[in-house]
Amino acid sequence: MRIGELANKAGVSTRALRYYEEQGLLQPQRTTSGQRVYSESAVDRVGIIQQLYTAGLGSRLIAVLLPAIDARHVDPELLQRLLDERSRIKGKVAELQDAGRRLDMLINLATHPGIDSCPTSLDHAVTRESASA
Repeated sequence: MRIGELANKAGVSTRALRYYEEQGLLQPQRTTSGQRVYSESAVDRVGIIQQLYTAGLGSRLIAVLLPAIDARHVDPELLQRLLDERSRIKGKVAELQDAGRRLDMLINLATHPGIDSCPTSLDHAVTRESASA
């Protein structure tokens, strides 16, 4: 199938497919005139690539991971990289949860003025709120 058909079936843009090719994540065949041609299995491959991006992995790690997925074997070094990525993502999740608590406090202060004195910082208010809960 041609690039437009793959983009349609996979639910991505042709630009994304070209990017995946540039990053070494997707390797189309070429016609004699240079047009990209993909097999039906490319739809699933694009789906896996998207899932890995959604999981927070970068293209460099994905490029290393795809052959391991194909071989159904992850060597210890790659496993450690995945464990490190999971730790990094968990740290980001914690940061986002903290940011959400600060926003909740700010929204509470904005929608209920006068209930509490103005905190010296949102961190202090969140800490105080957590202690009283």
